[in-house]
Parts: sequence; C-alpha cells; structure tokens
Amino acid sequence: MGARSFGPVGIIDIGSNSVRFVAYGGSARVPSVLFNEKVLAGLGRGVARDGKLDDRAVDLTLRSLARFRQLGKEMGLKRLHTVATAAVRDAGNGKAFLKEVAGLGLKPRLVSGDEEAELAGLGVISAIPNANGIVADLGGGSLELIGVARGGAGEGMSLPIGVLRVGPDADGAALATIIRQAVKSSRLKDAARGHSLYLVGGSFRALALLDMKVMGHPLPIIHHHRILPERLPILREALASRTLAELKSLTQVASARIPTLPAALTILEIMIQVLGPRRVITSAFGLREGLLYRDLDEQTRDEDPLLAAALEVGERLGRFGDHGASLDSWMNPLFPDESHEMQRLRLATCLLGDIAWNAHPDYRAERAVDMAIHGNWVGIDSHGRAVLGRALCSAFGGDGGFSPDVAKLLRPGEVERVVAWGRALRLAQRISGGTEALLRKTSIGLMRDRVVLSIPERYRALYSQAVERRLTNLGKALGRAGEVQFT
Repeated sequence: MGARSFGPVGIIDIGSNSVRFVAYGGSARVPSVLFNEKVLAGLGRGVARDGKLDDRAVDLTLRSLARFRQLGKEMGLKRLHTVATAAVRDAGNGKAFLKEVAGLGLKPRLVSGDEEAELAGLGVISAIPNANGIVADLGGGSLELIGVARGGAGEGMSLPIGVLRVGPDADGAALATIIRQAVKSSRLKDAARGHSLYLVGGSFRALALLDMKVMGHPLPIIHHHRILPERLPILREALASRTLAELKSLTQVASARIPTLPAALTILEIMIQVLGPRRVITSAFGLREGLLYRDLDEQTRDEDPLLAAALEVGERLGRFGDHGASLDSWMNPLFPDESHEMQRLRLATCLLGDIAWNAHPDYRAERAVDMAIHGNWVGIDSHGRAVLGRALCSAFGGDGGFSPDVAKLLRPGEVERVVAWGRALRLAQRISGGTEALLRKTSIGLMRDRVVLSIPERYRALYSQAVERRLTNLGKALGRAGEVQFT
C-alpha cells in the first residue's frame, strides 16, 4: 500500500444549510476525522425567499469561519480548503459574501454545480469502490446527481431542488417533473435501474439514522445502510407522529435539521419513483472526502479503503509494528474455501489483531469488539462489522460476551468460521509473543482430521502448555484434533 500518513488537512464547507469545518489526519486513502464542527447557519433560506443570503445567516457564518480559521492555524494544517456551494452560487450577493470570507484570511473557492456533483461521486467511490448507479447529494439549495461505475464518476448535473428550497410541504408531482425532464435525455435516465442509488448529504443521513432507530437496528451506523422503499411510509409516520423533542432524543439529530426531513423524504420517494434503483444505500462520504480523494495519486486511490484504514489503525495501536498480513498468510492454509469477500474480512481482522493489547486484560475483548463494530470504517457494511467484531472477540478470549443482537447480522455458518479465525489469531500471537520474526519460524495447516502446527526442532522451546491449549481450542473450532510436529 502507498504512503499511509498525511495531513493534517482541513476543509471548510460552506453549504446552503450548514457550514462545517473538518480536520483530517491518519491515512491518506481513508482520512481519520481529527475535528468536526458544524453550524446550521441556513444560508440557503434567504436565497429561497428573496434570492439573497440572509444578513443574520451571513453574520453567523462569518463568525463561524473566523473561529474555524483560528482553529486551523493552531492545528498546524498543511492545507485548508474552503469551498462554497449552491447558496453562494445562486445568491445575488454571493460575490460580496465571498469577498468578506477572503477578508478573514481564507481563500474561498466557489464550486460549480457540475463540480459539486463530481466531488460527491468521488466521495462515494472512495468509500464504496464498487459503487454502480447514481449518487444523489441533497443539500439545502440543490440536488446533485451523477453516475458512478467501475471506479469512476461520469455525467453529472445540479438541480434547484434542496430541502430549504422545496420546504416541508414539497410538491411531489412538481419534483417528479423536474427530475424526469432533467434526466430524460442524459445517461442518468437508466443509470440506477437494476443498480443502486447512493444518498449523500446531512438530511439523507438523518433519514437513514431515523430508519435504523425506528427499526431497532443493532448497529445504527449510517454508512452503507440500505433503506428499503417499503419502509418510507413508516418514516413518514414517525415524522408526523413524534414531536421535535422526541425525534431529537431518538436520533440525536440537531433540532435545526429535523424540520428538513419531510422534504428529504419526499425527494427520496420521487427519486426512487423516477430513477427506479434496485437498492438505496447511504454513504457517510461525500463532497469533502471526494475533494481529498481527487488529490490522491492513482496507486493510492486503488487501495482497498477498509484494509488501508485497518493497516493504519493496527500499526498505530499494535505492540511490535504491523504484521497483520503475515498473520493472515500464516493462517491461510486453514481456510482454503473462503470467498473473496471473506478473505478480505479475514485480512482486516488480522490487521486489527493486536489493537486491544494495552487494555485491562479483563476488557481486551470488549475493547476490540467496540473498535471493530463501531470503528470509523468504510468499504464495509453492518454484516462486515459483525464479522470483524465476532472474530476479534474470539481473538481476545471473549467468546461468551458477544452481543446476541449483533450476532444476528452474521449469516448461517459464519459464527463457527470467524470464531476459528479468532482462535487461529490467538494461537499465532501466543506462540510468537506478538512478533513477526518468530511467527515466520512456524507454520500451520490441515492434514486429514487434524490441525498440524509445525515448529523447527531448534525452536522447540516455543511450544508450551499455553500454546498447546490454544492449539487444542483451534482444533475444536475446526472440528479436528490439534497436533504439533517438530521438523
């Protein structure tokens, strides 16, 4: 994999509904959020009303931007991108506003509608490399649509449809006409049919979180959450029957965001009707991450986002440096029949195989599971998180403490398989003391009805009662006897 350290880099995103400052660090391929603050300034409300940025919204925005600039200086950012989108683009006083922003010492750049669509598409691709369909980025003042396939973003457009513009009583028929007319002569007309619609933007993410909370999902993490069309009436009912305070308590969504959700829901209903996607999937990555992804070299772009992030975290938190790939290669002979996706998740498990060593021994499994299932991963859905969590639970000796609700996300037969991964990891770490050099002295494999651990005769001292116990436990997980051979 390419260079894993970059930053810190900051992005100020001046949107129609919110103004946000995010500082990123960690892996260049999958940046970690070091700091994230948003202000729901509502710049787009004035544009929707009279074509101008509202004075009070501008004042709040400028005060927020001054704070963000000061924070960025203290953080020692290597770069600070400042971008403005639909509200500033469409406002009669947008240019004057940008001059005031520049007066704060920032270098604002006005993003066109087409570029905004492109960046949203690249953001989704960075988090879901196999994305195929249409990305829909909904803001306060506009809706960007762009086709994505084969790791690239294609034709895009920006429509004057935003949650602040259409309001809570959006006219569905009028919205359908706008979208249908916009896409009818473009490649977007059928780009989502049989494929996916990827949702980007704060209001869509809030809808996804509401959906997960109402359905009682055991892992309410919005990235890669699939919203089923048949659930939309349930969401409509939840929005209509609960007070703002109840919705805020349920979802932890900001009070100023909640009134935009009926409009977002109507827009989603119309897009499903007009674009005909097979699946509707929420993305945690969008314009800001697309901006960072666009700056990467091709080699770094091609890295698997889950594995790149797991490598960075595992290396940072491990005891003796990264050797997750060696752990995976060591145990690979035990699992000859796995699908590509399960092999990928096993490698991610191995890259994270030492992340909880510095926790109290009684809580190492708990810490490892928490990081696996709640970590800031992309390139993975809730099923994948459950796989990582159950495997690491076993790796840190916590077989009896895994959440039954999260375990339900696993498919038939997977519990036994991922428990075996964990026990193989547990054996590998014990025999080698967590070091790569000693691990390489040994090997393991399947032979008829046995799991055979091979150790060179001159390293016989590596074998102990503790190693024997873990070999026996691994054998049980695989339905075989454990055996050691000195070669």
